[in-house]
Amino acid sequence: MTALDPQTLLRLGIFLGLVGLLLLAEWRWPRRGGDRLRRLRWPANLGLVVTDAVLLRLLLGSGAVGVAWWATAAQLGLFHRLGWSPLAAGVAGMLLLDLLIYFQHRVFHAVPLLWRLHRVHHSDIEFDVTTALRFHPVEILLSMLIKMAAVAALGVPVWAVVAFEAVLNGTAMFNHANLALPGGLDRILRWIVVTPDMHRVHHSVHRDETDSNFGFNVPWWDRLFGTYRAQPRDGHGGMAIGLEAFRDPDAQHIGRLLTQPLRSPENVSG
Repeated sequence: MTALDPQTLLRLGIFLGLVGLLLLAEWRWPRRGGDRLRRLRWPANLGLVVTDAVLLRLLLGSGAVGVAWWATAAQLGLFHRLGWSPLAAGVAGMLLLDLLIYFQHRVFHAVPLLWRLHRVHHSDIEFDVTTALRFHPVEILLSMLIKMAAVAALGVPVWAVVAFEAVLNGTAMFNHANLALPGGLDRILRWIVVTPDMHRVHHSVHRDETDSNFGFNVPWWDRLFGTYRAQPRDGHGGMAIGLEAFRDPDAQHIGRLLTQPLRSPENVSG
């Protein structure tokens, strides 16, 4: 593999710095306690994100950013045809990409074959910043291919794709954090950005709560399309996280997570 370019090194540095800050914040202001499986969960979740990153690099190169460079050079996509300025195209592109991610998330819940991939994320039985990194490699590759197609079709400027990727990664880690925000601050923030208390509902053991709060960046799509749920029925301290069928500690090993889509819930530990 070739040496990492300066842009990749910068993004990696920002990523690691943000993970470190959020882990520190979780330790100082935890929303929930008693994570007895951290020694299993953290290596598995971190192992998945490393696997995902390597496969993306090997199979899709520079991904959506590379497609944005190509579309810009060739003047391809809707925004180029409309003659929009880079600023207008960038803002519109970021909003439309976020809307795409919202609907993609809903589809991965609704289609059984795709749910088998996405349930790897939901099978985490605790909720912290490492949960944001826990996605099956096939889901990550499919998601990037969808994003690349959208960037090409729209002609999203390079700066907007870079910004969107950075914001998406940052907000995903923030809204998965085991972080206690003051109630007043949470009520204000959840009109602008998805907060940890808002997204934690999405990781509830109850399916009707799991099928709510699909947004990663902004809460507007959930409010607009009727999938917003303010609080879990069991309260944030008492709610069960994850999926009932995957509560066995053996199911938290990275090998089990990688093969989980091939297994029925009854045989997940077999």
